[in-house]
This record gives sequence, structure tokens and C-alpha cells, in this order.
Amino acid sequence: MGALDGLKVLDLSRILAGPYCTQMLADLGAEVWKIEPPRGDDTRTWGPPFIRGRGSGVEPPEEKGSVSDGKGGPGWEVAPEGESAYYLSCNRGKKSVVVNLKDPLGQQLVQDLAHQADVLVENYKTGDLARYGLDYASLSQKNPGLIYLSITGYGQTGPRAAEPGYDVAIQGLCGIMSVTGEPEGAPMRVPVAWIDLMTGMMGAVAVLAALQERARSGLGQHLDLALFDVGLAAMVNLAQSYLLTQQLPERLGNAHPQIVPYGAFAASDGWFMLTVGNDEQYRRVCEAIERPELWADERFQTNAGRVRWRAELLPELEAILRSRPRREWLERFTLAGVPVTPVNNLAEAFTEPQARARGMLQEVEHPTLGSIPLLGSPLAHLSRTPAQAPAHPPLLGEHTGAVLSEVLGYTPEQIRALVAAGVVRTAF
Repeated sequence: MGALDGLKVLDLSRILAGPYCTQMLADLGAEVWKIEPPRGDDTRTWGPPFIRGRGSGVEPPEEKGSVSDGKGGPGWEVAPEGESAYYLSCNRGKKSVVVNLKDPLGQQLVQDLAHQADVLVENYKTGDLARYGLDYASLSQKNPGLIYLSITGYGQTGPRAAEPGYDVAIQGLCGIMSVTGEPEGAPMRVPVAWIDLMTGMMGAVAVLAALQERARSGLGQHLDLALFDVGLAAMVNLAQSYLLTQQLPERLGNAHPQIVPYGAFAASDGWFMLTVGNDEQYRRVCEAIERPELWADERFQTNAGRVRWRAELLPELEAILRSRPRREWLERFTLAGVPVTPVNNLAEAFTEPQARARGMLQEVEHPTLGSIPLLGSPLAHLSRTPAQAPAHPPLLGEHTGAVLSEVLGYTPEQIRALVAAGVVRTAF
């Protein structure tokens, strides 16, 4: 039994931040009704890769590029009519209900679902859903316990409130790109949609907080969550340092602005991360590399000194570390009790024994793809109510009929009439 069993979530969100939030809720046991337009969530068309299975038991591609290069892997082929990897990454465990919101009957149908829901999540532009009677003010009149999460680029207030918001644009706006990349290079975005994902997680936290408060008051509330707010708050120590000193942080590549040595270092045959969190660990580094003079030097005996004399210390360390293979350094630093890891690509990351031990790779049966690999949930290790084994991301409209029948009491004849009128769509 999941921690959120019995919770009903109406998901009107698209792309990533909202769907990532509702996927977390589904992992924890909530029933999530994913409302999609007839064309589907936009991410269904984001690719390649698009994956179409050839029956159960297929395995994921074994070689880098085997999906997106048009050749396919064992049991796989690239196919526009298949499922996109992007969509599969953030929609597991949900129920897809296809409704045409431009039709008044479709609007009424979703309003009826909202009256049955505990939580509604949406990421339309500010004010857009009011035209469908699906804004918080309208819905809360009939469902005062509704927790209504709005995710937008800039929030419901302020001079940018009406603007659409995209992760990459807000990465530029909130400052993260100014500190990402090499010192002499161009500003760089974080390749994964970093702000979208954190906003999804913040959204789940906000929903759980509102549920706890509703248990006391009996009332829902409107949760106004902005990508910009999340991105700026996520600058944490860099932002706080600037606020105290008015000094802009430098772009340092893989180095840390306040800890040395801390970052990526090249061995003779590859890269690894060395993360020295205190002075004792630095002393052990000097022992492991057999250079006691780098500890004896008073400039380097405190972290503050190492940060100050970064330009003198790091070239020395880099030259030493380039002299031996990565495996040797990993062994030496591990034995010394210094945090060290290889810089893995994704193939290496998924073959890490820790990934299997923690269930971060799950095989899931899909109705058209057969057995597919999905990411596991990091919430799978709660002692009494762990995240559920993932269910497949739904086909477009896979649950339209079931939700209309089981939740709203529609008869088969009524559902067929709505399909014929273009108000809803089913997968089969």
C-alpha cells in the first residue's frame, strides 16, 4: 500500500515540471488522471528516439546511438508512431484521459473530474484555464478541499506573470548559466532541464504540505509555484555569498568556489571526481599521492588557504594526477578515506552495482512495447510505504473509458457518443 493510496490527482500539466511532480505522486500511490488533448502531451512528439517494440521481452539498445541513429537495437526500431523516450521518462503510473477542452462537453467533463479530485496540477499560462471554468476560483466553489497547484514560468504576480516560461530561458535569467562552464568559455546551461525538475519536486512538497494542512482545516488552497523563484532559490550558497559581499561568483568549470581541491581531475586515461571536504581529507590526499610537502606548506593547510592559493596548488595536483591511470587513483583515494568517483557516462552509470542494488533500473511491461527499462524512483526505500513498482507510462487515451465509467459513472453508450462527437478519445 502506497503512502498516497486513495489520493486522486487531476493532472492538467504538460512537458516536464508538472508531469514530474505528478509522477512522484503516482510513485507514492496516488491515482493520477492525466488529461491530454487529442494530439497528446507535447513530449509524445519530442525525439528521436521514438521506440516501438516487437513484442515482449525486448531489451534496451546496447550501444550508444543505437536507438537514435536509425538502426535500432535488438528488438527495437526508431518509429515516429512509437513512444518517445522523453514522454516515457516522466509519465509512469498515470492514467491517460484524452479530452478536447475546446468543446463545452469536454470542459464540463474535466470540471466534473476536478470536483472528485483531491489535487489538481496545471501549468497553463496565468489565467488561461479560467476560460474553461477550470481556474481555482471556479472549482473551489464546489470543491473547497481542492489543492490546486499552478506551475508557471514567473508566477501569478509580478511584471512577467503573463509571459511563458521555459527552463533554458530561466536558466539564463536566474544566474546559473553565468557560473556554468569553463572560465574563458561561453555561459552554459545545465543539459538536463534542471529548473523544471526542481520545480516538479518543489510542487510535490507543496502538495504534501497542503494535504497536511487540509487534514486540520478541511480546506484546500491555491499553490502558486514559479520556475523563476525555484531557479533563483536554487543558487543557494552562490546567491547568499553575493548578497553578503556584492561580489559576483566566477565561472570555475568543474571546480568549487569555496572548497579546494574539489572537482574533476584528469588521470592518464580518464577523468574522476575528487571531493575534499575538510583539512584532514586533504592531508590524506597528500599521503595518497606521496607528496607530503603539499601538506607541510602552510598556505595549503586550511581550506581557506587552499581557496586563496588555488592557482598555485591546483596545477601541482593536476600534473601529479595525470601521471597515473584512473583506477590507481580511485583505489588509493578510497583506501585513504577520501571521497572519489569516476566520471561515468550513462552506460557506465547504469552498470554501477549500486544502481542495481538500489532498484534504479526497472523492467516494466508496456502494452505495445513489451518489456522496457524505466528509471526507478529514489523514494523506493521508505521503510513502510515505499514508492510502488513502476507501472507503464500510459498510451494516449488508454484510460479514457475506464475513468469516465468508474469515476463519473458514464455508460458505454455515453462514452461511445462522446468519442463519435470528438469530445474524447480512447486508445483502443
